Amino acid sequence: MDVKICEDRRALHQIPELDRNLPETFAYLNGVLSRLNCRVFAPVTGSLCAFFDFGKQNSISFRADADALPITENTGAGYASRHPGCMHACGHDGHMAVLLELARRLSKKRNLPHNVLLVFQSAEETTGGAKDICESGVFTQYNVKAIFGLHLWPGLEAGVIASRRLELMARSSEVTVDIYGKSTHIAKAAEGVDALAAGVEFYRKAMQMERKLPDSVFRLLKFGKFQSGTVRNALSAHTHMEGSLRAFQDEVFDGLAAGLAQIGRSVEKQYGCTVKLHLSDGYPAVMNPPALYDRVQKAVPFRELESPSMTAEDFSWYQKSLPGLFFFLGLGGVPALHTDTFDFDETILLKGADFFEKLAETDP
Repeated sequence: MDVKICEDRRALHQIPELDRNLPETFAYLNGVLSRLNCRVFAPVTGSLCAFFDFGKQNSISFRADADALPITENTGAGYASRHPGCMHACGHDGHMAVLLELARRLSKKRNLPHNVLLVFQSAEETTGGAKDICESGVFTQYNVKAIFGLHLWPGLEAGVIASRRLELMARSSEVTVDIYGKSTHIAKAAEGVDALAAGVEFYRKAMQMERKLPDSVFRLLKFGKFQSGTVRNALSAHTHMEGSLRAFQDEVFDGLAAGLAQIGRSVEKQYGCTVKLHLSDGYPAVMNPPALYDRVQKAVPFRELESPSMTAEDFSWYQKSLPGLFFFLGLGGVPALHTDTFDFDETILLKGADFFEKLAETDP
């Protein structure tokens, strides 16, 4: 295998950093890129770009996310994290290694149909560093006409590049519901307002609403946390619920969000309680534009997926600014993303670098 791509991944794996505070990570990236035939710069704090100028009017871009997760590694690998409580458990070290390998290959080329801008961004796992880069104006400055990215993907056949038209990864929002009633002794239940019963009714109606949508509409509304009451013989004065709303089309997402608000008002009226509903902003959906998708599929074939993923990705912010395609790179039967044992065979990364190199040589 390519020794350098393995060295890159393992070196980066040992220095995971969180959110926008990635000094060691960007120092390593800069150390590699500064030796190549490109201009290295930071359009915003918490980012690094490398521009390969082939003297063309337009550019295309490739993106890798660089932040890690607050997870204590348990792989036992000789290249395990040296930062306690922090781990590259989502494959971002692999994403960066793919782009560094692509950079080495681009540095040796003398002619391409366009210039190439490589983007390394922070805060994918937290607040969406992609949005900051879009707002910097760097894509306008370098006349970028399309952007591409990939994510390492457990469960997909090792080495396979895959994607699909339109829906690929979901728009996501955290849903928090607080219901306030009035606690009384159960023997005097008529004098209280039962927040537990109101919470159960809210949950029942929310699930009923979601199930009314046809199976052909990709969406998800689930609650993973429900807390209510303090003792067995007193009505609950407070119910707290936490869940997630995910969809692809804004009209589906907004319709479900409006439905939750209506359910809250209905439960308030029915039980005499107070319902507070909050939905976080989250990320937009990753939606691959069909025209660009078809052109790339014809030029550099890849596997087409039948169904999207309900997970979220801030690559969607790039797609709000310019045409962009996102792909999965299969890892086979490895531990799941975001687990403390996540690891993979680095030879697979060459498949990603090869695919990106072919994209760079085409005119999508």
